[in-house]
Amino acid sequence: MAKAHPAPRTLSDFKSETLRGTAGFVRVGQTRAGQWWFIDAHDRPFFSRGVAAVNRFGRAGGRGTQPGAYERAVDRIHGANDPQSFVTAATKRLRAWHCNTLAAWTAPEFFDRGFFYTETIGFRQAVPEAMIKLGGALLPDVFDPRWVAGCDLLAAAICPLRRERPDLIGYFTDHGLQWAQPRTGPDAPRKQRPSLLQICLSLEPSFPAYHAAWEFALAPHAGELATLAAAWGIEPNKQALRQLTLADTPLLSAAYLGDHERFTREFARRYVEVCAAAVRRHDPDHLVLGCPFDAPPGAAVLGAFAAPAVDVLSLHCATETVFETIDDFARLNAMPVLLAEFSWTGKAFTKKQTQERRQLTSVERMLSSARAALTRACTHPALVGYVWSRWADAPDDTPPFGQGLVHLDDHEAREHTELLTEINTHAEAVRRGAV
Repeated sequence: MAKAHPAPRTLSDFKSETLRGTAGFVRVGQTRAGQWWFIDAHDRPFFSRGVAAVNRFGRAGGRGTQPGAYERAVDRIHGANDPQSFVTAATKRLRAWHCNTLAAWTAPEFFDRGFFYTETIGFRQAVPEAMIKLGGALLPDVFDPRWVAGCDLLAAAICPLRRERPDLIGYFTDHGLQWAQPRTGPDAPRKQRPSLLQICLSLEPSFPAYHAAWEFALAPHAGELATLAAAWGIEPNKQALRQLTLADTPLLSAAYLGDHERFTREFARRYVEVCAAAVRRHDPDHLVLGCPFDAPPGAAVLGAFAAPAVDVLSLHCATETVFETIDDFARLNAMPVLLAEFSWTGKAFTKKQTQERRQLTSVERMLSSARAALTRACTHPALVGYVWSRWADAPDDTPPFGQGLVHLDDHEAREHTELLTEINTHAEAVRRGAV
């Protein structure tokens, strides 16, 4: 049984210095017992239980150019010209599954129906020509003044539409950033790729990040390329460095990695501060939920995703070690964590391990592992909620291992919904140690 925690009922159960957000809107805070909880506009603590991509297109990321199988099924069942029929049916299902939050890519017609919800802004794409897409990086050029101005324009277009909403939890700044960080230690992959500083040094000179990276890299080496090259163990030639990057050959010397970490801290700090400032200029009352990470990006990046700029850390995880992953994220900055994408449909939950599990079917292994992993995650004091990764199966999914809570014919995926409903029903009690 989890350690027993008293159920927070009023603001007096929270440490006042940990409260983030504005009264009358969703806030987040840590109880005197050490747990983080969301707090609604009426000062009632709650644990978020969400589903992403709730829309009639069945897509994560928005509508496709052509109708897909799920959209055709919805049109056939609910009528192509009656959007409210589908919304009513979907919300009825969500309530039956004890969900309380509509997550990323949910259609706006579902808002104002008694659910909390989140919004994704997408600052990365504020200025498409200021995107860094070299090597393993997918990031905005945070040194480009056009991107800084573009972030403000994007926030001005999105945030005022939601500013007065008491059921909006907050804003994700982006989705799917790739920070191109080196991996060291026993878990490092055998094949490494160029990391962020090397990538920025190899950009075309039209990128401000190119000039910022060279200025940053040369400064601790007396401004001399030859001195830098000797320390890093490379040729003193900018074009030779770029050829290494284009050949996917990483720099891994200790001197380079030290300079890379300092550059990453500055890059991440600029990203976080610009995005948070843009949000708060146009909506000072709702929470900033950061950018969901697919894997721990390291201390140099995570260090920037902290209060007061960021209110909640967000991550994606779909493995049995979700509790440990949450712990890795929470520990550095003592931050609350939102599991912004989770499902149990992957190989991590169906693989054979012990003799006992070998005797189970793949579906039984999946559900048994899922129950244990997500229930345990609910006991982590930093966790403020979780999100099932998508409403409908992806086009190439094969039930019962589809990713959705409904199949492409709009029939309920009971292999998932029955267990998810059970976990949703007891999640808050599990956090209190009552189950």
